[in-house]
Amino acid sequence: MCYDISFTIDVRTLADYFPDLVADTQIELNFDPTHIVGHAYNEHPIIYRHREDKKLHVKMMEWGCIPFYVKDIDTFKKQRASMLNARSERILTDQKSYWYKIRTRRCLVPVSGIYEHRAIKGWKHKVPYFIKIADQNLFYLPGLYSANDVVDKETGEITKRFTYTIVTRPANSLMKQIHNDGENKWRMPLFLPFERAQQWLEEDLAESQYQEILDFEMPSSALAAWPVFSIRTPKLRSDDKAKNEFYEWENLPPLSLADDETIPG
Repeated sequence: MCYDISFTIDVRTLADYFPDLVADTQIELNFDPTHIVGHAYNEHPIIYRHREDKKLHVKMMEWGCIPFYVKDIDTFKKQRASMLNARSERILTDQKSYWYKIRTRRCLVPVSGIYEHRAIKGWKHKVPYFIKIADQNLFYLPGLYSANDVVDKETGEITKRFTYTIVTRPANSLMKQIHNDGENKWRMPLFLPFERAQQWLEEDLAESQYQEILDFEMPSSALAAWPVFSIRTPKLRSDDKAKNEFYEWENLPPLSLADDETIPG
């Protein structure tokens, strides 16, 4: 699944892609932009279409959906880890799923890349990889968001809490080699070309168009992937480079892009 992302781009760059973007609040990034951990449930700048003025807005939202019907957030904490990602297969077809209930609350998650771990036969530890759309320093992952009215137990004041999830799909041939282990192996975020990402936020998106976007598979050849040092431990790299920069692992088997191509590491 997708629990680790990177956002190393100046947030003002979002306006280059969406010139009429409205900022709901001041956008402040209070985290390490090279590695954002889903299980920390931090806020991230999320682009969505406002339900009243119909314009595109950017708002800080917490990663990890809290369903709109949840009133006691404390009792939901353990379940929240399962709300970081939404399986694309459930959004339109599983009417019992929460994702079906909020299928019209579509949003975009700006990222500069994602991280995933690869298991190597005979190796004790998995190797982390940084993956992005090739030749793009900024792209957008489709998501869904939830708006929850939360009551302060001490004051009785009601505040609206915005949270989001990232849509995932079955992995392409490249991502199958990287995300090749674990309970949710062979999954990847739904990478989209910018035109399809724009379409994801259209106000009147027909169900056939919706399904077409959910079924889209980014070709392996359109992605860039390389091994990195570590992302889940505080251990620093000896070369002082950033977490998302290439790290050479000795004897690491190469990834295969096609029958006659390989990706180093």
